[in-house]
Amino acid sequence: MSRLPRVLVRCLLSLAAGAILAGCNAGEANPAVATQSRLPEPPKMSLRPGADAGNQTAVLAGGCFWGVEAVFEHVKGVIDVASGYAGGDAASASYPAVSSGITRHAESVRVVYDPAVVSYGELLRIFFDVAHDPTQLNRQGPDRGPQYRSAIFASDPEQARVARNYITALGEANAFPRPIVTEVNALEAFHPAEEYHQDYARRNPHEPYIVFHDAPKVKALAQRFPDRYRP
Repeated sequence: MSRLPRVLVRCLLSLAAGAILAGCNAGEANPAVATQSRLPEPPKMSLRPGADAGNQTAVLAGGCFWGVEAVFEHVKGVIDVASGYAGGDAASASYPAVSSGITRHAESVRVVYDPAVVSYGELLRIFFDVAHDPTQLNRQGPDRGPQYRSAIFASDPEQARVARNYITALGEANAFPRPIVTEVNALEAFHPAEEYHQDYARRNPHEPYIVFHDAPKVKALAQRFPDRYRP
């Protein structure tokens, strides 16, 4: 099967499987009626010599990478966003292999950001609040499988500390109706996805999957984080 039909089949199957679960990404855990973020402030990163010099990188997984990428492309301070794979080896870092669900990869996004404009903790707050539902285990909305798991791939121990502390704070605040299942793992490597996946939501704004599942996330970003949103 060629790559374009494979993507179209995925969209059609996802829409059919998710008909009953409509809007669960941005509806159940992330109520559309919310006009500002309801999550507590994220923890601060410790100051380290040279840590804030230049751009930094965050790697996050929250279901289909199209929607997560679309959200962070609209965040002030973000320099670049790329869809890709993290958690597995280079040999299995391809869409057909990852879609099988038998690799260790998760569909992920690499976010390059300016820490003088937006902090790592603030990116995590957006990730948990509007980019995905962190209470769904090995799925996200209609998409099923470990490749759609919620995960944070930390570049260093400080990122891991901040991520774990924030997950603990969210749990203590009862921020979600169910337990958070987000994994925090050390980043071994990020493998960019195929070119046709990059900027997918921006290049295919009228595709049903994008309209139904991903455009509401960007709208939620604008509503809940107006100071962080850029058109």
